[in-house]
Order: sequence, then structure tokens, then C-alpha cells
Amino acid sequence: MALIFLAMSYADNYNTILKSIPPHVTLIAVSKTHPIEAIEEVYAVGCRHFGENKVQELLLKQAKLPKDIYWHMIGHLQTNKVKSIIPFVHLIHSVDSLKLLSEIDKEACKHNKVQDCLLQIYIAKEETKFGLSKEEVIELLSSQTFLDFRNINIRGLMGMASFTNDYEIVKGEFNNLKTIFSDLKKSELKDSKSFDTISMGMSGDYNLAIEQGSTMVRVGTNIFGSRYYPNR
Repeated sequence: MALIFLAMSYADNYNTILKSIPPHVTLIAVSKTHPIEAIEEVYAVGCRHFGENKVQELLLKQAKLPKDIYWHMIGHLQTNKVKSIIPFVHLIHSVDSLKLLSEIDKEACKHNKVQDCLLQIYIAKEETKFGLSKEEVIELLSSQTFLDFRNINIRGLMGMASFTNDYEIVKGEFNNLKTIFSDLKKSELKDSKSFDTISMGMSGDYNLAIEQGSTMVRVGTNIFGSRYYPNR
């Protein structure tokens, strides 16, 4: 498992991780619960990809930070919150229903924008995770409703492994996501030419995820430390 001793600055932590991963892998600094100042420190050393779990927090930070940041919505997204982030969000990782895609397509159309999205796949053994099964993804991508969308671009898949120290379980789950991705890539997808992203791997398992084919890792604790709750 990939753990980094967090005695260094946020910027040092970010740079240490960045140097340790292949250049084709995008490192997303997951800044949820952390203050603007922490994000600014990592931004100052070149980070432009930041991830947030909650829409309200994302909106507050986006309004105060530089406009060249690529914001990633990585948490569960409700349909009634879509319209507030579409004007600026770079990539939505957590699409888990045709209903949500329909709302994204509708709002993106209003802004004359094609919104990049990832489909969240349920790969963990935990019942609390959101996501689609392989069969549900195939059904979604072959539906006429999806085929009629004009403002959605499916860039790939996202998955969250089980919260466990069992290396073999996590490895198997990541391998499963890579297999689903490869099978879909070989099929006649509507967006097959741009279907190139596998978002998997977090602070405790990103190296393993990269070994299994991840092209995008979401790292928070190893950069910013434990979640920050100033009022507790």
C-alpha cells in the first residue's frame, strides 16, 4: 500500500507522489474538507487537478480559487445539484444512472458544452458504495436515450475498491474494473474514440491501482493529511 509520511509540506507531499507515478497518470489532489490555503499551496507548485466530494464545498472553493483549475466532482451527485456545477466542472467521475446523465446532458446543452463524464462501476464488496454493474453499464450505453444525448462525452470508468488491507481483494477489484473497461473499449461505443480514462486508486492503494491500469488517481490524505474539521 502507498503511504507517505506526512511531516512535509502539502507541496512536498504532492511533488513526492507526482514524481513516483508514471507521466501518463493524472494525479488529482482531493481537497475535500481542507481550507483554501492548503489548495493554494499545492496549486503554487503546479497542481491544476483538484477533486471535491460535495457540491456546496466545490462551489465555495471554485469561486475563490484561480479559474485555470480543473475541478473534478468525485462524490455522489444528485440530479438537483447538476446545474450549479456544469458551467465550470472539468470531469464528473460519479455518474451512476441514466437519470443523472439525462440531467447532465440537459444542463450542458444550456451552456453549449459537451460535458466529460465517467461511469461509476460498483467493484467493492461493501454495500455502501454507489455504482453500476457491468450489465447495467452495457444496458445504459446501448439505450436509445443515451444514444440521443448530444452534450455528454463518456471518457471512461471510475471505481472504488473495498476498504480493506487485503491486497488480493483490492487487486482483484481493480483488475475487474480494468477488464470491464477493456471489454467496453472493444465494443462499438458511441464515444469509443475518447474512451481512455480509468479513475481508480486513492491514498492507500494508488500504486496498486496504477499497476492494474489506472490512468487517474484520487489522492487526498497523502497530500493534505487527515480530513480537516475546524469546528470539531
